[in-house]
Order: sequence, then structure tokens, then C-alpha cells
Amino acid sequence: MNQMEKKLAEYKCDTNEAICLKLVRFPEDVDDDSTTFHPEYSHQLFGDDEVAFGYKGLQIQLFYSAGNLSTLFKVKYSAKVTEKFDCVEPDDVEGKIREVIPAGFSCNTDDFISLLEKEANFKPFGTLLHTYTVHSVEEGEDLTYQIHKVNVSCPGFKEFHERLQTFLLWFIETASFIDADDDRWDFFLVFEKYNKDGETLFAVVGYMTVYNYYVYPDKTRPRVSQMLILPPFQGEGHGAQLLEAVHRYYCTCPKVQDITAEDPSDNYVKLRDFVLVKLCMALPSFSTDRLKHGFSEEMAHEAQDKLKINKKHARRVYEILRLRATDMSDVEQARDYRLEVKKRLYGPYRKNQREITKMKKCLRPEELASHVSQMDTQVQHEELEKSYQEVLGDYRRVIERLALV
Repeated sequence: MNQMEKKLAEYKCDTNEAICLKLVRFPEDVDDDSTTFHPEYSHQLFGDDEVAFGYKGLQIQLFYSAGNLSTLFKVKYSAKVTEKFDCVEPDDVEGKIREVIPAGFSCNTDDFISLLEKEANFKPFGTLLHTYTVHSVEEGEDLTYQIHKVNVSCPGFKEFHERLQTFLLWFIETASFIDADDDRWDFFLVFEKYNKDGETLFAVVGYMTVYNYYVYPDKTRPRVSQMLILPPFQGEGHGAQLLEAVHRYYCTCPKVQDITAEDPSDNYVKLRDFVLVKLCMALPSFSTDRLKHGFSEEMAHEAQDKLKINKKHARRVYEILRLRATDMSDVEQARDYRLEVKKRLYGPYRKNQREITKMKKCLRPEELASHVSQMDTQVQHEELEKSYQEVLGDYRRVIERLALV
């Protein structure tokens, strides 16, 4: 790297550090660094390197009022590359952010603070589904939360959702904005109730979007599209409360076939495992004395009929509850459980064997040999054991969490 390149490199900023997000309740929060949080991702605006060029000490402020999400947007920096170098253009940071945040934001801190006075007028959208409390060690008291179901026809919600969905870009790797005008979308929002100067106010905690697909001839299949609990509230159990409330809502809808998720992340799958196991524990077919007899059609039917859980997910629930009821220090019980789970995991390998049989009929010996080597039995056994141990680890974490409920 020559001297010029070294000097220009000083004008590169990590955009995940430069972007400063806040959910503001009180005017003093604006200057309180402890209320700031940062994105996990910024590649959708700033490329795979997640770097902005042309600034030193870059700070991109995106501050939101806690309830209505009125927005303050400011760009600050200590130095700009054009102050020292001719013919070198900095990235248009402001332009990139303006592409994704809806119009109507403030650029002046005083104007933004004045909007906080209107937060008392903000009330959650839609219909109240569920209320719950979480004990706050910091506050020394139980805090109250509400989950609401909303559709896009609710007055003012479309504009609110445009502000809310900007958070997806920073915390979901493959996030994309949805066409909220489609009336097949359902929205579920979590709010915290809090007091300010003797008044009850509401702060956004997180949300979920669900699309209702048609299933022939007269059913629907709700599919979870996006789910986000905002960072200041993560790790407090709100995701589980939200997913359980959504499941319970759709369980009351006779036309719902089952509930699925679009390209679920590992974290979502773990959360779903916990919620579905918790729900299925109340079903007679999943009682401890029936688990030892294996997964049954009765389990699959009852899970779908009463809880809108499809057969694949019901099988996974069974395996978790079977593990919970199994003494893994007992050699015979541990062996029976291992074989039961591996029987399911072996499915893809059995498919490979069928493919080999088909190949024998249409491939030359040398072509067949190369394919068979890729499906080596020893490798299959090793991969099967690895998959089993990973599943076992996931299941044990669910059981540990259940013990805390």
C-alpha cells in the first residue's frame, strides 16, 4: 500500500459502528450513549464490506420516538476526504439512508424533541390479543406488555409500518420490504406500557408479519414472513410470547390448515421448538406414558387439529418430549431413543440409496463409481452421528428452557 492509499484508508468507516439507533422516550435519551444500539448488518446499503468511504469519525444518527417512531436523521463526521484530496468523492451516505427511510423525518434535534410531547397521543394499533408481564431487575418491578393484531386498513398503520420495517435492514440478513397493500398480510405487534409524568404511554418492542396463503379447496396456510424483537428488548422472552400468541390466534380460525415459516433462521427454529413443545405438552396424545410407544398418527392429527401444527413439526415436538421423558443414563432407553431419532434423520440417506439403484440402470461403470464414492457408507454413518448430536444439543436447550417456565 503506497502513502496515498494509506491516507485514503483513514477515511473508511465500519457502517455497523457508524449507524447509531435509538428508541427515545425522554429528551435526555438523545444524548445518553447507553441507549444507543447498532446494526448487525448494513450490507444492503453499503455493500458486502459494510464500509462507507470518505469520512473520519462518521456517525449516522437514526433516532426514533419509542411509540410512534417519529424519526430524527443526522449525519456527523470529524473530517471529509474532499477537505484534503481533490478528485476523490466520498460515498453519498445521506442519499443511501434517504432511499430507505420514509419521508417526514426531522433533521433538527430540537424539532425531534418537540415531537416527543405528542407520544402521549400514540395508542397501539389493532386488536389486543394478549397481555403479559416481565420482571425487570433494573426497574425493580414487573413491566406490562401487550400484543396486538393489526391489518393494513387500520388508520395510520401503513405509514407507521413504513417506519417500523426500516429496522429489518439492520437486523435480518436477507430482509426485504413487503407490499403492505396486500390485504392477505396480518401484522402482530408487541408494545410495552410505561409511565411518563403520570401518563400511560406505549413503546414498540417488536413485530411479526404473516402472509395468508390459499390452500385448496377452502383453507389458508399462514406463513410467518418476518419477525423482529428490537435489540433493547431481546433476551427477555418477548419472542416466545409473540409466537405463542400468534399460534393461539390462528388456532381459533377454523379455515387455517397449519402455520409455517418462510426460510426460518436457526434462532427462529429454536424459538418455534420451545413454543410448540410448550403448547403440545397439554395434549393427551403427547402425555409421558404415550411417548415411549413412538410417534403416532394420533399425535400428528391432534397437533394439527387443535394447534395447527404440521406433521413435520409435530414429529420434532415428539422427539423433544421423548428425550425429556428418557433416562439417557439407562443404556437401553438411550439406545431406543437414538435409533428412533436416527430413523428419521436417515431419510435423506435412504433417498441416496434409491438414486444409486436408478443410476445402475443408466450410467456407465466409471460414472457410477464416482457417484457411489460420494455416497460412501462410512461417511454417511459419520454424518448421521454428527446430525444426531447436533439435534440432541438443540433439544436439550429447549428442555432446559422449559424447566425455567
